[in-house]
Amino acid sequence: MINTENDQILGAELPDKIVLQVTYTEPGLKGDTATRTLKPATLETGATLGVPLFVNEGELIRINTKTGEYVERVKE
Repeated sequence: MINTENDQILGAELPDKIVLQVTYTEPGLKGDTATRTLKPATLETGATLGVPLFVNEGELIRINTKTGEYVERVKE
């Protein structure tokens, strides 16, 4: 939304989910998909959140913008 009187932004709506690239995280572990154990990952925006152990640096992941949580890994 933009206020047309002085071109100021009044608000913005984010999509429910967005795709971001992981720029840093510790190396992933193959085969560990059964547990819900998370490790910290830094995203291209500079934000940090918990991702499953199998997610690696450079991968794309989908994030829920309402909760800020990992949703799934995205194949290119």
